[in-house]
Amino acid sequence: MPTRTARTAWNGSLEAGGGQVELTSSKVGTYDVSFPKRAADDADGTTSPEELIAAAHSACYAMQFSALLGGAGGTVEQLDVKADVSLGPDSSDGGFKLTGIVLTVEGEVSGIDEATFLKAAEDAKAGCPVSKALSGVEITLNATFVS
Repeated sequence: MPTRTARTAWNGSLEAGGGQVELTSSKVGTYDVSFPKRAADDADGTTSPEELIAAAHSACYAMQFSALLGGAGGTVEQLDVKADVSLGPDSSDGGFKLTGIVLTVEGEVSGIDEATFLKAAEDAKAGCPVSKALSGVEITLNATFVS
């Protein structure tokens, strides 16, 4: 499997500086980042490490879940996966840490029942490579089967 690359060019201090994250491998875009906007309720056109992790986690989970559903005899009509990644204070060192991730999935899958869907949803949460990489963060799953 290939290695994927992103890079960030940063100028200035944490509070006054800013940077750009480049998705180098895919060449699909370069995105602004700044700490003040990272910590604000309105991102105002900038991304953050948490949003990029959420994107990676939702995509990885969707792939893993789709594979497990197919292996269980299901046909995936549609999956809608959202990942909410929270940042908060880290009382152990005075810095910040990821405080939780909530995966929310709604799926329309034919050929299986709800119990099979829910088991595959939990197994995908445990088996997704990004979930494994983020094992130090509490990951919550909300799964809804649409028949």
